[in-house]
Amino acid sequence: MNFQFDMIEDKIEFFESHDLKDLEKQINDKVEQNKAILLGVQSVSHQMAVDYEQGKKLYSAVVHFKLKKQR
Repeated sequence: MNFQFDMIEDKIEFFESHDLKDLEKQINDKVEQNKAILLGVQSVSHQMAVDYEQGKKLYSAVVHFKLKKQR
């Protein structure tokens, strides 16, 4: 039996919340989890939308994680 493991080089994750602090917590938790598999944040993109019928804001973010360079 032969096993071969490949490193994850790129990973994109999506987040959304009605509360900005909750969104930030979700992203920070995922950053810490991804550090364990040697992924660092490459870029972050975020948006805010308003549902005028319900009067709620929806915050969303996309985080691109990339393999950290080995020294």
